Amino acid sequence: MKKLILVRHAKSSWEGSVEDKARSLTKRGIRDAHLVSLEIPKYFPKNFIIWSSSAKRAVETAMIFTQNISFPIENIIFKDELYTFDAKELEKAIKSCNNDHDCLILFGHNAAITDFVNKFGDIFIENVPTSGLVSIDFDINSWEDIKKGKTRRTLFPKDFR
Repeated sequence: MKKLILVRHAKSSWEGSVEDKARSLTKRGIRDAHLVSLEIPKYFPKNFIIWSSSAKRAVETAMIFTQNISFPIENIIFKDELYTFDAKELEKAIKSCNNDHDCLILFGHNAAITDFVNKFGDIFIENVPTSGLVSIDFDINSWEDIKKGKTRRTLFPKDFR
């Protein structure tokens, strides 16, 4: 059994003339990331690995979540290949996860996340919002064998406002 927890980065700012990868979180994004991350400890498994896109907004979101679940920030694995908006690229990255890890928590971007959860989860989600979390269980032993899974949980900021 493998568990995948996908988190879309929190709301980021479009102000200023910075490149896309360097955009920071807004105040609302920071607040929403805290809202969702403070709810998740009761749902998280005991053992997991955390990957994050190397984009600043994903990094900042991952740091908020890990601080709130008491996970060492230095154990987050930052991956350039997760800076993607394409579900096929996201799938390729997930399939590369070492099978020693039964739970992967991944911080990334839309449309890749929404498209991925609709392809591999069993509940249609029109749009995974910023700071949104979707957990999918797969009845597999190898990440390479990902197929249709069971959507176990969604946590969206609107659920806690």
